[in-house]
Amino acid sequence: MNTTDIFPKGQQLPNDWFVGNAFLTPLVTKDKNNEFSAGCVTFEPGARTNWHTHPKGQVLIVIEGSGFYQEKDSPAKPINKGDVINIPENIEHWHGASATSKMIHIAITNFKDDISVTWLNPVTEEEYKSVQ
Repeated sequence: MNTTDIFPKGQQLPNDWFVGNAFLTPLVTKDKNNEFSAGCVTFEPGARTNWHTHPKGQVLIVIEGSGFYQEKDSPAKPINKGDVINIPENIEHWHGASATSKMIHIAITNFKDDISVTWLNPVTEEEYKSVQ
């Protein structure tokens, strides 16, 4: 672990849901007191989620680096350290690092029943390159 990192890098996330190298350190799991989970996600340069939705929304808090957040049929928005992104329920979106910078965010993901995310198609190279 780098001495400047707040949390360890964690375990690599599956390429079924991510393009490139992304890692997760779980911070809080859903339990009898919390209807959400929280994790620290590290995206290496060029890494990003697939398109996906959350049935009860999600909050991202960027703690390092820069990247992008995009909702389907809307322009991508640059995100940087200190940004907070409040993602409404059932909005198709993706997020990840820029091509030249890693990006780390805390993801707070709400559950509806036992579902927190529905994974969709990967963000294509063309879609990704169009936001750089």
